[in-house]
Amino acid sequence: MAQTRSRPTPTKEEILAQVHSLLDGPDDDLSSVLMKEILVGVLRLRESRLDLLDLKIVNRAMKELRHAFGVFQAYRGRPKISIFGSARTQPDDPNYQLAYRFARLIVQHGFMVITGGADGIMRACQEGAGRENSFGVNILLPFEQGPNAVIADDPKLITFKYFFTRKLTFQKEANAIALFPGGFGTHDEGFEILTLTQTGKSDPQPIVCLQAPGCDYWNHWYDFIADQLLGRGLINQEDLSLFKIFDSEQQAVAEILTFYRRYHSIRFVGRQLAMRLKHPLSDAQVADVNDRFKDLLSEGVFEQRGPLPEELDEPAVKDLPRLVFLFNRRSAGRLRQLIDHLNALPGPTLPPV
Repeated sequence: MAQTRSRPTPTKEEILAQVHSLLDGPDDDLSSVLMKEILVGVLRLRESRLDLLDLKIVNRAMKELRHAFGVFQAYRGRPKISIFGSARTQPDDPNYQLAYRFARLIVQHGFMVITGGADGIMRACQEGAGRENSFGVNILLPFEQGPNAVIADDPKLITFKYFFTRKLTFQKEANAIALFPGGFGTHDEGFEILTLTQTGKSDPQPIVCLQAPGCDYWNHWYDFIADQLLGRGLINQEDLSLFKIFDSEQQAVAEILTFYRRYHSIRFVGRQLAMRLKHPLSDAQVADVNDRFKDLLSEGVFEQRGPLPEELDEPAVKDLPRLVFLFNRRSAGRLRQLIDHLNALPGPTLPPV
C-alpha cells in the first residue's frame, strides 16, 4: 500500500517504552488524550474477542488512514480539489480534453488535484495539473484501476484496499469537488459527497459538474434529480443549489474561486455556527442577511463578531470576522445560498480566470 520503505517492527521493549511515554503525556493536551483513547480502543478489541476478519479490517483501515494522512500532511497549506470521472474516457473524447484544460487552469490558481490515479478522466487531470501538483488515491481492483503513467511511483500515490477509507480521504482533503461523466463509481462518489453536504456531515464546498460543449450527460442527470427526487418531495428545492453544471473550464474555475471570495470556513461551537469571512460585512449587509435568511435560524439573529473563545485554538484564523448564529442544522442548501449571497456582495475583485 505505502510507497515508502517499511520500518522494522519494534521490539517488545521499544513498544513498552512508547506506551509508557504516551501514558505520561499531559492530560490537557488534546493530541495526547486522543492517542490514549486510541490505545484503549485497541485493548478493547482484544476484550471483544472479534473474528479474525473483523480484526483484519480494523488493522488495514488504520494503516491506510495513517499512511494517507501522513502523505497529505506536508501539503496542508495548499487548497485541493477532488476530481471524479470515468477511467474509460479516451484522449480523443472532448470530456478528456476538458478535464485536461480544467486541471491545468485550476492549478494556476494555487490548487492541487486529487484523482483516483487511474486512466481516463483521472489521467487527463493529472496530465493537465502536472505530477508535482497531483495526488493519486488509487483502489485495488481486478481491472481498470492500475495507476496511470503520470502518477505511478510518485510518493503522492496512495493505494487503498477499502473504498470507505479511500472516499473518506477524497472528501477530507478537498476544498472543492469536480465531477466529469463517469460510471457507477463516479455516481457513487458524487452522491456520497452530495449526501454528506446535504446532511451537514461535511463543510460547505463548491461542487461542479463538467461536461464538454454538446455533451448532455449532466443535463439528463439533472432531469432525473428534478423529476424524480424533487418532484416526489424526496429533496428540497434549495438542495439543487449544492451543485452547478458547466461546459467550460473557465466557468467551473470561476465558480470555485468565487465560492472563496468572501467565505473562508465554518466551525460549530456548541449550538452556534461561526462562519469565518475574509472580509467584514457592513451593518446594512448584516441587517439584510437577517431579513433574507432568518429561516436558517433556530432562534436569535445573525451577529458579526470576532472569534468565539473556543476558536482561539486556531490562531491562523483568529483575526477573521465571523457571522455567528444558531443554525437550524436542517437547511444545507439554504446555507449554501447564504454563502453565495455573501460572495456576491461588493468586495475585492477576483483575479482573471
